[in-house]
Amino acid sequence: MKNYHIIIFDLDGTLTDSQDGIIKSIQYALSRFYIEENETEKLRKFIGPPLRDSFKRHFGFDDEMAEKAVEYYREYFGDKGIYENRLYGNIPELIQDLKCHEKRLLIASTKASFYMEKVLRHFSLDGYFESAVGSNMDGTMSNKGDIIRKALQSINYDSGDSIVMVGDRGLDIEGAKKNRIDSIAVTYGYGSIDELNEAGPDFIVENVNELGRLLIPAGHDKII
Repeated sequence: MKNYHIIIFDLDGTLTDSQDGIIKSIQYALSRFYIEENETEKLRKFIGPPLRDSFKRHFGFDDEMAEKAVEYYREYFGDKGIYENRLYGNIPELIQDLKCHEKRLLIASTKASFYMEKVLRHFSLDGYFESAVGSNMDGTMSNKGDIIRKALQSINYDSGDSIVMVGDRGLDIEGAKKNRIDSIAVTYGYGSIDELNEAGPDFIVENVNELGRLLIPAGHDKII
């Protein structure tokens, strides 16, 4: 088992359960196009990938419609949806534990940086991470591999440091592979087990306690 020095976390579906706020924001955006969608499983697919891509893929929007849909999404999300959110159980304890064991923590998320920073402050997590990198509001910098690379470029580290990406979607695992780092898939988030298996992570865990056992070497005291 590797002793990871640098741990990169996804946000939605990995640290926070943001489903309610995101789905309500999507439904609000779709309603502005007179589309009613109440199938939760279909809307869950939006959580993780870039929003513009998801509106195109799942509802056939062209570029102009997708751009407008993102504007509508943000009308609801910026006011209400961002706070219809919660931390997964034992996440605060895990983060504290990792810091106590001198792990270096980063965030790499496709969520727009503006919203990502507000979420981290809302849950008082912002002080635990050396760097937090998200996408740009205009939709650029939305590829997960590029976001992970930018997060790593934002810190100084030794070539011998072991690095791992923790996420709940296939794109997290694929982004880690593009950067030649290990990956841990969590099944308590929004990606299906088939999606995660297909992406081929180095490890798969079912809950936060299992994640903690992977990230903190055996024999070290743990909070959770």
